[in-house]
Amino acid sequence: MAGVSASTVAAGGLVGGYAIARWTKRRELGGAALAAAGAVAAREWRQQAGTGAAAALTGAYVAAFAGSHPLAKKLGAWPAVFTVAGAVAAASWAVAGRSAK
Repeated sequence: MAGVSASTVAAGGLVGGYAIARWTKRRELGGAALAAAGAVAAREWRQQAGTGAAAALTGAYVAAFAGSHPLAKKLGAWPAVFTVAGAVAAASWAVAGRSAK
């Protein structure tokens, strides 16, 4: 992936998926964007850090999506999305970003 890190793709998938779902009022479109970004990020994680790390980071990505819902009740929707996106980006960088080519 020339020029765009897996961290950026993952965070962008969480933020972009929510934005698409909210602005189009079509949750399935947001879900498609979320899934597509997750697939791209997972491929990059596997190439950069191996299968085990990719599985763990993919799990974190899915957990972040799920966790953003209850977090939104405490922080609000956008702050929750930005919080989980930042956490996934940081985890991605920590696990796979430093070993990127």
